[in-house]
Amino acid sequence: MLKNHLRRDLRWLRRQARGDRRITVLVLTLVPAAWTRQLAPGDAMPEPELLFLLSAGLLAVSGAAWFTSAYFLARSARARREPVEVLRRVTRVSRAKEWAFIAAGAYVAWHVLQFVTVLVMT
Repeated sequence: MLKNHLRRDLRWLRRQARGDRRITVLVLTLVPAAWTRQLAPGDAMPEPELLFLLSAGLLAVSGAAWFTSAYFLARSARARREPVEVLRRVTRVSRAKEWAFIAAGAYVAWHVLQFVTVLVMT
């Protein structure tokens, strides 16, 4: 009976990892597209040096988090058969998802920074 419970739990973890993997791939696809769209040359207002440094820092954090997430996702790409390897894969996918959302969070923080700056400057 214990073996059946373990098997069922492992199956549930695999299913959860598949869903998390899809979400992570989607976020990893959208974050660079969003940054590219926002940083495209256009009508740029002159910004103070501090704002520029904060923006560059948020972009660097987002990029580092994106690469970390992509690394964990790449490490989890191979299908595993052993239960311990499956658990490692699940944790890697989970960590990749966390880092992908950190990258997206840095993008959102950049947007909030820009919004607050516009409110204060006008």
